[in-house]
Amino acid sequence: MMPYAQCYGGHQFGMWAGQLGDGRAITLGEVLNSKSERWELQLKGAGKTPYSRFADGLAVLRSSIREFLCSEAMHSLGIPTTRALCLVTTGKYVTRDMFYDGNPKDEPGAIVCRVAQSFLRFGSYQIHTSRGKEDLDIVRTLADYTIHHHFPHLENISKSDSLSFNTGEGDGSVVDLTSNKYAAWAVGVAELTASLVAHWQGVGFTHGVLNTDNMSVLGLTIDYGPFGFLDAFDPSYTPNTTDLPGRRYCFANQPDIGLWNIAQFTTTLSAAKLINDKEANYAMERYGTKFMDEYQAIMTRKLGLQKYNKQLIGDLLKNMAVDKVDYTNFFRLLSNIKADPTIPEDELLIPLKAVLLDIGKERKDAWTSWVQSYIQELSSSDISDKERKISMNSVNPKYILRNYLCQSAIDAAEQGDYEEVRRLLKVMESPYDEQPGMEKYARLPPAWAYRPGVRMLSCSS
Repeated sequence: MMPYAQCYGGHQFGMWAGQLGDGRAITLGEVLNSKSERWELQLKGAGKTPYSRFADGLAVLRSSIREFLCSEAMHSLGIPTTRALCLVTTGKYVTRDMFYDGNPKDEPGAIVCRVAQSFLRFGSYQIHTSRGKEDLDIVRTLADYTIHHHFPHLENISKSDSLSFNTGEGDGSVVDLTSNKYAAWAVGVAELTASLVAHWQGVGFTHGVLNTDNMSVLGLTIDYGPFGFLDAFDPSYTPNTTDLPGRRYCFANQPDIGLWNIAQFTTTLSAAKLINDKEANYAMERYGTKFMDEYQAIMTRKLGLQKYNKQLIGDLLKNMAVDKVDYTNFFRLLSNIKADPTIPEDELLIPLKAVLLDIGKERKDAWTSWVQSYIQELSSSDISDKERKISMNSVNPKYILRNYLCQSAIDAAEQGDYEEVRRLLKVMESPYDEQPGMEKYARLPPAWAYRPGVRMLSCSS
């Protein structure tokens, strides 16, 4: 082996941060599996690297369990992600200030071996452009490597592939992706990123730190730090305590941040003379189109509709935000509503009573009105209630990795009991199945999980 740590730069919270790099991740090498797929093996928390700066390069059990469980949970949800191969404790203690309040404590150390087909990030290319002319050739070399190994179909595109598109700028301009593989690649990265963010929005996942050094060029969820799944629906939710003042990376902002990051990526390729301005703009245009197509399709499936209904979905999300309805449980219960317009008005909300908690008459009326509109839309379909329920349950998970579940498993593991980690992993491997006997893992968070400061437990260390 020739282990190495990767050098990259990045925009952090919208500002260029210069050189960053793998401060506590070390790549052991790459392996080809039986399907000839390339997998990179990386240890996270194994000690200092050339990019650790003033840190120790170590990781604690708490953050390692979170990454281990969430990367596997995301995979089982069908969302592109890096994977966790294994998790080991080191037998040593690591000092961390979990709440950043000046009270550090010793925590058990751990290492995750995570795998991906590549850990290349937007920042892997940005760092070389930022260094000026002497490094621009490296951007091209790295782009050639990435295309050859991870986008090989772009090396052989020909005019017959009909990859010419109007730019939409109104001047008749055309972008021909067959004449420039780098432009085709930029569009590919933009679309993979858009698809990824649309899937995050569909399951209520908030990454928390969407800096450009945390954006995979393969469209993978990467770097699990202060992530969080929505409990109560709150578009402004951010699990990252350092993001609380401006909420740049809150749930509702993720689609726009994805586009902003793509803009930084295309700017890098333009600076290296790999693409021109029209090609860069076209990649960003394709991000927007791809995101809307994917997001609308996902939301349409979540509601069991035949076609996208902007008004119905918009009204639903507004109602959910007003009443802070549990995002996951609501969509799971929605499949119990029957497409029967004759149901008495006072019975319409019965299938949703477990998630519509403590609502007064005014809000009950608002929900009744929405359910009536929903039933009317369902009635125009020829799909049976039973078929629709099966279809909806295949896209609306019953189980997600809620922060409180993670914390309970961590608390036990820190006392040497790993059974809850194993049990939680098992439940999260089949998030769309009913799993009789495991219903407690689908419950709303207990009161202690809402205490001020508890969200800080999601901070990465």
